[in-house]
Amino acid sequence: MPARHDGGALRGGAPRAVWLSGECDPRSVSARSAAADLLKEERPPHLVWHPGSGDVVQLVPATRAALLLGLPAGREGRACVQIMVVGQSRVPFTSSLLLGVEAIVAWLETWGVARRWPAGPPLPSPQSYHALRSRRDWARGGHFGASQVPMAERPDPGGIDIRRITGPETPVAPIPAPRAPIPEPPGAPLLRARPPRAHDPVRADAADAPARPARTAPLPAPQSTPDHPPPQGEPVPVGSPALSN
Repeated sequence: MPARHDGGALRGGAPRAVWLSGECDPRSVSARSAAADLLKEERPPHLVWHPGSGDVVQLVPATRAALLLGLPAGREGRACVQIMVVGQSRVPFTSSLLLGVEAIVAWLETWGVARRWPAGPPLPSPQSYHALRSRRDWARGGHFGASQVPMAERPDPGGIDIRRITGPETPVAPIPAPRAPIPEPPGAPLLRARPPRAHDPVRADAADAPARPARTAPLPAPQSTPDHPPPQGEPVPVGSPALSN
């Protein structure tokens, strides 16, 4: 079932294989019907594989770029084989039968695709939307999930078990080693004391401060003016009659 259109010539680089999910129910969709739908949409991968039946349909030769992954990532590598699995990313296809997977992986090896996953196991969906998609891992070649491809925004194939695809001896991406601690000199304390700081000048307490001299001279008497005569007698209360005209 060859496709009429493909993604053009490959640009060279490390050979790789990309695993994708068709987001279709494998209980009701066959490999041939899924391939026919992709041809109508003009998004053919290289292979369409049904892991429950083992059926494989090839749409694009391995020497040309396929279109399901998207360009330009689909053209990178001496081989960039796109394998669409009849399944769903929220249900990893490695949790059930994988009929014919060894034949596919052996065929990929003939195109130089090594049995390794440089980016490690793909993340489950929906966490896979935020996968790293490192170009450094991509340049090494090998097997990748679509969620690990640079410039791709696909969540598939989900949290698959990579060792069920490429074998139990598949190396997994190493965990970064922690940095070595800085050696302490012999006899150094575990906790360092805080270095002393220059103290602020201490204020004298009110009890220690010298007493102010008592005021002996009387306050000056207020001076009277024609407008402000000195007060005499009792104060006169001011009420509403005083405010009337």
